[in-house]
Amino acid sequence: MSTFKAPKGTYDLIPPDSAKYLAVREAIAAPLRNSGYGYIETPGFESVELFARGVGESTDIVTKEMYAFETKGGDKLALRPEGTASVLRAALEANLHKAGNLPVKLWYSGSYYRYERPQKGRYRHFSQVGAEAIGAEDPALDAELIILADRAYRSLGLRDFRILLNSLGDKECRPVYRAALQDFLRGLELDEDTLRRAEINPLRVLDDKRDDVQKQLVGAPLLRDYLCDACKAYHEEVRELITAAGVSFEDDPKLVRGLDYYTRTTFEFVHDGLGSQSAVGGGGRYDGLSEMIGGPALPSVGWALGVDRTVLALEAEGVELQLPASTSVFAVPLGEEARRVLFGVVTELRKVGVAADFSFGGKGLKGAMKSANRSGARYAIVAGERDLSEGVVQLKDMESGEQVAVRVNEIVAELEARVG
Repeated sequence: MSTFKAPKGTYDLIPPDSAKYLAVREAIAAPLRNSGYGYIETPGFESVELFARGVGESTDIVTKEMYAFETKGGDKLALRPEGTASVLRAALEANLHKAGNLPVKLWYSGSYYRYERPQKGRYRHFSQVGAEAIGAEDPALDAELIILADRAYRSLGLRDFRILLNSLGDKECRPVYRAALQDFLRGLELDEDTLRRAEINPLRVLDDKRDDVQKQLVGAPLLRDYLCDACKAYHEEVRELITAAGVSFEDDPKLVRGLDYYTRTTFEFVHDGLGSQSAVGGGGRYDGLSEMIGGPALPSVGWALGVDRTVLALEAEGVELQLPASTSVFAVPLGEEARRVLFGVVTELRKVGVAADFSFGGKGLKGAMKSANRSGARYAIVAGERDLSEGVVQLKDMESGEQVAVRVNEIVAELEARVG
């Protein structure tokens, strides 16, 4: 046993399970790459102030969950708790918005960190794939992102997820609603922290998961009743475009999400097979975030989908992903000459795209064939001195047990044809 273990609330991705995570990441990214989104990668840590301004000082993420630290040089940094603020910061720093082709469409994949109470589906280190469309205010862009996420989940075989949709209004109509909600909340029996939150950002109270708070919120004013005509029209067009694309959704007037930067369209993907941690992803429009972090006005929209939660959702539905074999051919050399020849064969197989492995460590036939079985390879190549003297190797089908002799100079072509 090692002296060290993974920190509390984290996990290691280890084969063969790690192949599921790679497949999920690829499935989520595939429709994005096919829709004009370019890949971006940002540092694992950023200025604390970036998240305080962008995510919101009243959010649990900033007040309770952020891993913040001070460097030897006195810089105050934080491990990134989410991706949007970092991606927008990078786009602004690189002046991507000045290239003349808006929106700037970006996708990313990485690890994020929040100090939370660990439980199934909620970790202190977690993985997400995200997408951001920066610099355009267009209902079609909001609809595009929702449709792409739906397509990604369905390509994995997920069926039992729901899309919740709402509008949070804009700077014109939200202040009126905000005042009405605050008046309502001041009349409730709430603890000091919640009352303080209600004064800073009352919409965050709607997102409170505690039963005693939710019971008191019955009858709270709903933002949909305060939307201005422009926001109503915008939201209706998003709904129409999604519907026309054949994507089902549910209107949820209480949907807020946990970040301060959202405006207008907000949405969440939930899976009822995951218990209390039912959200597998979500996002929305954040038209004022660029200005919050010191940039120009750049209306934008995006989402992030949890890789960990998606894997759990697949397991809840009993979906088995069709994963490519990590090894198709396993070479078993018997003797030094066979080691040299078969190592060359394995190298050539890999060149032509056949997944091949080799019995390392000088094992005998019995031990090497056990390794071949464990590898999951469909075929094994076995060769000894007698085989090589005849210019052949033995090709064994690990499923049927059938074994045939194939000439050394033909084995690569033979396996390429068989494996396809």
